[in-house]
This record gives sequence, structure tokens and C-alpha cells, in this order.
Amino acid sequence: MSRTRRVLLVLLLAALLGAGLVYVCYSQDLSRARDAIAKDAQLVQTSAGPMQYGETGRGTPLLSIHGAGGGFDQGLANVADLVDGEFRVIAPSRFGYLGTPVPEDASPEAQADAHAALLDALGVDSSVVVGISAGARSAIALAAHHPERVSALILIVPASFEPSNPVAIEESRGSKIAFWLVNAGADFAWWTLETIAPSVLVRFIGVPPEVVETAPAAEQERVRRIIYSIQPLSSRVRGINLDSIPDKSPPPLEMVSAPTLVISAKDDLFNTLPAARFAASRIPNAQLAVFDTGGHLLVGHQNDVRNLVREFVSAAGVH
Repeated sequence: MSRTRRVLLVLLLAALLGAGLVYVCYSQDLSRARDAIAKDAQLVQTSAGPMQYGETGRGTPLLSIHGAGGGFDQGLANVADLVDGEFRVIAPSRFGYLGTPVPEDASPEAQADAHAALLDALGVDSSVVVGISAGARSAIALAAHHPERVSALILIVPASFEPSNPVAIEESRGSKIAFWLVNAGADFAWWTLETIAPSVLVRFIGVPPEVVETAPAAEQERVRRIIYSIQPLSSRVRGINLDSIPDKSPPPLEMVSAPTLVISAKDDLFNTLPAARFAASRIPNAQLAVFDTGGHLLVGHQNDVRNLVREFVSAAGVH
């Protein structure tokens, strides 16, 4: 065998070995993600069909409604740092996410009915409702159509309706590629970007990368956990596809009677601030809090948000 052929053979073997190691790492990470979901998932039959959910804590019920790319696991994580142990956190997987199927009618109103049905199945009369990002749509619908079930409403970076300046993904090439991958449910591609180009995914989930780069280490780790928690992407893609359908008409914001707090940031790359202002201007007596920086994850403002939520819930007289 010539020297050239030997070199090529070595390079080929090295490439195959490298590919094998990459696949092993990918498979292990995906298995860990699936195992974590299976460990905490619960399934209940409701009058609206089967619903997957997670639950933690005791005390005042709090319904945590996740955003796009989420599931019950993210619903639990989203409020973990915002409320104390006196809350019984109930976090559903919305239609198309993880173990909750997509019904024939998957509108925000139907999802709100399913939230109410889940509360019925769990024996909960009313709850504090937290709707984050795309979860704000069904949170608003629940408060409007089932007012007796909502003792207080909190909308965080709401990806809801705005007639002239709608919520949208950031327009960079990297975000467009990530959006295509998300809607294709491409687990390996997402994992690869997470491994070699995390800043692309940081921008895609609505946060300016420079905000994360200058944030405290704990906040940088929180962002990494959120990006990782989107795996397995293929188990969330049907819900993501539903969330990609824009609202064509305004929700019945004027029908919301619960005390309401709306929170957003000026540099949210999903452009939720106009929607937040629109909702706050039409929900009777709603409070609006806006941060100058932080992006879609409100990076660097966890303590501020926690204090806002605690003060709001206390003022609303929720017990």
C-alpha cells in the first residue's frame, strides 16, 4: 500500500471514529432528555381528552402554561424561581407537546377549555394562571371564557395578538435556519447547533447574545438549561407547528376580569413588547412592567420578576 493510501485510510478511520463518538454523545444526551421527561410526566383523562401534566408543591394552585418549544417540564421550570413553596404548581403540556395529542380543534379557545378540564380533573376550582410566550394565548382565553377559574393572570413576554406590529422570529439567517430545523423536528441538527453554535440558538429564542455574554454565570447557565430543555425537539414539533400559526383576530381582552400583570422587555427579539402593551391597554386595570434589556428570557431580571410576581399576587389577595 502506498503512503498516500495509508494516509487516506488513517484519515477515513479517524473520521469514522469521530462520527461514532459524536453519535454516541448525541444519543446519550437525547436519552437523558427523554428519561427526564418520562420520570415526571403524569397523564389524566379529562372531559377534553387526555392531558399530560406535571405537578409540584402545595398550597394555592398555580397553572403554569408554557411557551413554544415547551411542555410540562418547561412549565414547571418557568415558575420554579418565581414563586415560593406555598404554591401547588400544575403545568400542562399544551396540544402537540410531549404526551398531549392534537385534537381536531386546536385553537387557543379549545386549549383554554382543556386547561379548565384539567383543573376539573384535579379538583381545582380556581388558580393563579401564568402564561409565558405562546402560552399567553390560551391563558388569555381561559381568563376570558372561564373567569371563575382564574384568580389572577400573569402574562410574561406574551406572544399574543398585536394588529400592526406582530410577534415574529428575529430575521437573521441563523434564526431562519433554526426555525426551519424546529419545524422539521430535527433533533440531531438542534443538538449540533447547541454544541457548536449556541449563540445562534440564543438569538433564535429571542435573546441578544451579548446580553447573555455579559450576564452573571447563573443566568448564563439558566439560558443553557432552557436551550437544552427543548430536546427532544421531535416530541414537541407538532405543538411548535401550531404555535407558528399567527393569531388573525384579537382575543377578547376586555372580557378578562382577573387582576392582570403583563411583563416584557424592549429588546425581546420576538417583539413581544407591542403585544404586551396591546394586552395591558385592553385588559381592565392591567399592570404593565417593561425592562430595557433581557430579551425574551428576561436575562438578568429574575429577581426583579420574582419581586413583581410576589407583590402582584399579594396585592391581588390570592390565598
